[in-house]
Amino acid sequence: MQPDLAPRPLVIGHRGAPGYRPEHTRSAYELAFALGADAVEPDLVATRDGVLVLRHENEISGTTDVATRPEFAGRRTTREIDGTPLTGWFTEDFTWAELSTLRSRERLGAIRHASASFDGRYPIIRLRELFALIDRAADEQRRMLRMVAEFKHAAHFAALGLPLDELFAAELAAAGWGTGDERLIMEAFEPTLLDRLGERGIRGRRVFLIENSGSPWDLVLAEGRRAPRYDDFVTERGLRGLAGRFDGVSVGTPRLVGTPKRSPDATGSPLRGAALVAAAHAAGLEVFTWTLRPENRFLTPSRRRGTSRAGYGDWAAEFGEVLATGVDGVFVDHPDLGVEARGDWLAARA
Repeated sequence: MQPDLAPRPLVIGHRGAPGYRPEHTRSAYELAFALGADAVEPDLVATRDGVLVLRHENEISGTTDVATRPEFAGRRTTREIDGTPLTGWFTEDFTWAELSTLRSRERLGAIRHASASFDGRYPIIRLRELFALIDRAADEQRRMLRMVAEFKHAAHFAALGLPLDELFAAELAAAGWGTGDERLIMEAFEPTLLDRLGERGIRGRRVFLIENSGSPWDLVLAEGRRAPRYDDFVTERGLRGLAGRFDGVSVGTPRLVGTPKRSPDATGSPLRGAALVAAAHAAGLEVFTWTLRPENRFLTPSRRRGTSRAGYGDWAAEFGEVLATGVDGVFVDHPDLGVEARGDWLAARA
């Protein structure tokens, strides 16, 4: 294994490099590393026969050509996912052999026409293929490359007899990554899934994903209306409560930028911006954030330029504002822009 010489914060290719290629495809992951990403982030969902595949969600009509395939027309159905009815095609209703015949589409194709121009070229890939891709890219580039594995809808899959933690442990062993190492970071919006990964002895870092609103679905199932809100975990008390249990938290960029420039009061309000990062660090937790994107559609209003949602705004200023909070890692859809912003930020601090 090559020594870890990556500068901080880590630049993480969010589902590869979906700004340029359809997300979660081999091409997107290979391009992410070629553009300088230190890690890539796959979303993990399961097939009916227990294969972990890389898709944004278990509902795949927006990221594959399944809706155009007459042989699968009868699979369209409505399921309740984390308390919300959803109609479409779901990975748990397909075997891997069936899913492998589908082709990927860019989920944000209406904004990312260049990425969408590759629709239909690439198949879905499995987690085991990404392990091999990372190993190969690390050897070629002679640097440590990481995986940030995100587990989607763990309680839902567990109820179907498809426990994601168990399936993941088996994939790790088969890939030769053992029970995990410093290349591995694991994240989920459901804290009990992260607990189970730890109980299995998997040694990668575990990061709790903090949504911008609502409550973790696994805790809603267990506690009902008494379930804590995500906001409760980003108070000073909440962060201290996560210390020793997990290695970090990951928050959406709205918790870091575009918020009132005032200090949080002492009433247990959720922390924001640099205050959130500082409190997490004081508790011994790393902080990651998602997702840095250059298009006007995703920037705070003051950073937008022109009227096109797909046009680039002042992304460099917004990326720099995020980096200035002191975060340990950033998820980006355009890894080269993340690397450039980090370089500018580090140069300004020198």
